[in-house]
Amino acid sequence: MSKKYIANNIASMPTSGIRKFFDIVSTMEDVVSLGVGEPDFETPWHVREEAISSIEKGRTAYTSNQGMINLRQAISDYLYNKYNIKYDAESEVLVTVGASEGIDLSLRAICNSGDEILVVEPSYVSYKPCIVMAGGVPVVVETKEENDFRLTVDDIKEKITDKAKAIIFPYPNNPTGAIMEKKDLEAIADIIIENDLIVISDEIYSELTYDGHHVSIASLPNMWDRTIVLNGFSKSFAMTGWRLGYAVAPKKFIEQMTKIHQYIIMCAPTMSQYAGLDALTNEYRDEDIDIMRESYNERRKVMVEGFRKMGLSCFEPKGAFYVFPCIKSTGLTSEEFCEKLLYDEKVAVVPGTAFGECGEGFIRCSYAYSVDSIRLALERIERFVNKIREVN
Repeated sequence: MSKKYIANNIASMPTSGIRKFFDIVSTMEDVVSLGVGEPDFETPWHVREEAISSIEKGRTAYTSNQGMINLRQAISDYLYNKYNIKYDAESEVLVTVGASEGIDLSLRAICNSGDEILVVEPSYVSYKPCIVMAGGVPVVVETKEENDFRLTVDDIKEKITDKAKAIIFPYPNNPTGAIMEKKDLEAIADIIIENDLIVISDEIYSELTYDGHHVSIASLPNMWDRTIVLNGFSKSFAMTGWRLGYAVAPKKFIEQMTKIHQYIIMCAPTMSQYAGLDALTNEYRDEDIDIMRESYNERRKVMVEGFRKMGLSCFEPKGAFYVFPCIKSTGLTSEEFCEKLLYDEKVAVVPGTAFGECGEGFIRCSYAYSVDSIRLALERIERFVNKIREVN
């Protein structure tokens, strides 16, 4: 096919580093996977029941482009009560098809051709491609294990130029499990304000914070007006397949994001919106979240202890449901380690390079799996690591 048929920026875009490994996994049997970032819990029954009821009652028509007003109000109340950030349900809340749509909308709403968007890495695989599709230029800001993968003032200062427009803020972080405490955010906020940057804060893992409570950068003085907060139901409520998320921001952002949303999406699925409303307002909401968080916390400890026991350096994650152990001592690259582990021991993990070049020497392992599966995977990984050490 002639090259003229395909857009250059899309043709040059690499496929997801995560997908490459799971295409291989799909052809194999008896693989223990620690790769997928998806809760292994079922969506709470009362949430599913509300969606079923909405269908039975014929609530299947389009909603407002921005989403049902009662859902937007529930989102507004939830964020105010949980994170002390206040948004008007009428004009400052947009219901999206997952938080992923929110990433795309926010970037397309703010990017002019050539605008530089700072991307904190290692981080979620979609950020850089979405920047490119919006006409922006990704500028990587690397975080380091010795800083607990937190963003520091020094990290960001040297990357800001006159073309810098915004920064994508991915905390709690996928893949490292790092968080930013209030004191960390305050130091960064001064630099952001000084350089007049917009913040796109992806807080999809906000409920999965294990030591203390999540702090949104939008809650800091002088940050609300320049911050777009993205969140959703996938991780906190085990609702990945429902494809329901939301963006909250000052009206000047939401108005523009809604324009794009109404042309390409129309509205988020109606049944999912009814389910999301129940998830946020049901009396069992906090209990549902607590049960999942406590289970993840137990698994987190098992996994960190397991990697350290086999002699691999492993940062203790403070949020999300991933660990990011360092495998440099094996002498293998991240891709080599993952491929050999998959074929030799039938364990699937993701190379750190899928989340940015600074992920070299690390692997991502999800603990959104049963403790039994995690222990089995750790036994196989330890056996694999010991074999490598014997050879070396």
